[in-house]
Amino acid sequence: MAFTLATWNINSVRLREGLVRKLMEEEAPDVICLQECKSPVEKIPTEGFAALGYGHMVARGQKGYNGVAILSKLPLEDMGDMDFADLGHARHVAARLPNGVVIHDFYVPAGGDIPDRTQNEKFGQKLDYLTEMRDWFRQEGFERSIMVGDLNIAPRADDVWNHKGLLKVVSHTPIEVEHLAEVQEAGKWVDVTRADIPEGNVYSWWSYRSPDWDSADKGRRLDHIWATPDIAGAAHGSRVLRAARGWEQPSDHAPVFATFDL
Repeated sequence: MAFTLATWNINSVRLREGLVRKLMEEEAPDVICLQECKSPVEKIPTEGFAALGYGHMVARGQKGYNGVAILSKLPLEDMGDMDFADLGHARHVAARLPNGVVIHDFYVPAGGDIPDRTQNEKFGQKLDYLTEMRDWFRQEGFERSIMVGDLNIAPRADDVWNHKGLLKVVSHTPIEVEHLAEVQEAGKWVDVTRADIPEGNVYSWWSYRSPDWDSADKGRRLDHIWATPDIAGAAHGSRVLRAARGWEQPSDHAPVFATFDL
């Protein structure tokens, strides 16, 4: 069974319902994982998505903030969620496909603006969230799993437009990169995007603060697709749909894709 998966921080699924539908119509991935839906589950516009073939959804939501949803052409079994760091936020949900593969959809806290937990509570929450993710993956020992989402960290030097200039900027600080590496090691996760695109700059996010985002190209790779070693070798076709960042009233993130032949 071959399937294509996309992950996208949509930054309000109701405000950008039309963009999700555009992605469905033009790209037609089998599974779409959304983050920052900013909607209670019951208010996600599922009818329009179902009309385009995406009749299955597993989601967790809350009013105005956070929220994750997995939309699928394929049947989904709800596999629950985790509230790491006891934040009470809708930041994780898991679903199982008919072939047994479990997809984990994450929205890791952004962490605020100051990379110091003594001065910025949100940064401490981000580090604690990652630590508890690490411990959970280490304890559970996942197989046949895919982890996607806005992890809010660009780990590699070529995942950002200016490595040296961003070392003290939240999302690329050494302590965040170290915490993310521990999460990856704990689950033995393979970074599918970088397995497919091992060299060169890859970005999935461009700030709203840059009016000429395309030519300036001051991006970061905050959105990730990882897989457990037993299925990572079946992944290919990784890409970022950069054009989506230029759609009308866009999210500041672009969708990231991968295909799995399983």
